[in-house]
Amino acid sequence: MLSKNTVKFIKSLHQKKYRTENGQFFVEGEKSVLEVLHSDFLIELLLITESFGKTHSEVLKSYSGQLIQVTQNQLEQLGQYQSNDSALAVVNMKANTAFEPKTSDLIIALDDVRDPGNLGTIIRVADWYGINKLVFSSQTAEFYNPKVIQATMGSFTRIQFFYGNLEEVLDRWNLPVYGAFLNGSNIHQMAKPEPGILLMGNEANGISAELEKKVTQKVTIPGFGQAESLNVAIATAILCDNFKRLMST
Repeated sequence: MLSKNTVKFIKSLHQKKYRTENGQFFVEGEKSVLEVLHSDFLIELLLITESFGKTHSEVLKSYSGQLIQVTQNQLEQLGQYQSNDSALAVVNMKANTAFEPKTSDLIIALDDVRDPGNLGTIIRVADWYGINKLVFSSQTAEFYNPKVIQATMGSFTRIQFFYGNLEEVLDRWNLPVYGAFLNGSNIHQMAKPEPGILLMGNEANGISAELEKKVTQKVTIPGFGQAESLNVAIATAILCDNFKRLMST
């Protein structure tokens, strides 16, 4: 049975303050919850409808945490989806642990990308292109924001990430840094790049002056129309496509 305290707790996770205090976040919807169930994230509480339980009974056999059956209306009251007839999971956050890159890696670094939708889309793009390492500046949107989690469509379960001082990180790694600029070299005419870091900047201001100094090669996506610029998530996707194509030749 769903208690008032449980309802109150899950609703508190809509706010960053309580997500941080409790070290937990929530995931909703059939696809994303299934992705979490198959991942190395630890689920503390799983709320499911009767139909979800019947459809995914085999998957649920390996789940050992707290399980509560609820109605669709209860799920929709707890989460942010207008329609959720499947499940909602309360999940433990992972520690903010820095990773060290491999020589074959292409890593995405985000400098002050503040829109949760953009961050979530970039994570999904990275997963599509097999890029599983991302590093974020401290001003970048919160990874566990529900809008970020929703936009990833489950891809958040397959990446490594951490937040840190990007200047220090780039200095420590000592890898080529490819920065996205409007005045950079045409990505379509770029030679085969060495593995390194693709640095993307803030939605309005681009890459900061401090991090621009760390860039070893500026790149740009050539435009053919009148638009002033591209959305950062779209630009990331186009650049990832070009980098992966060039690196595979």
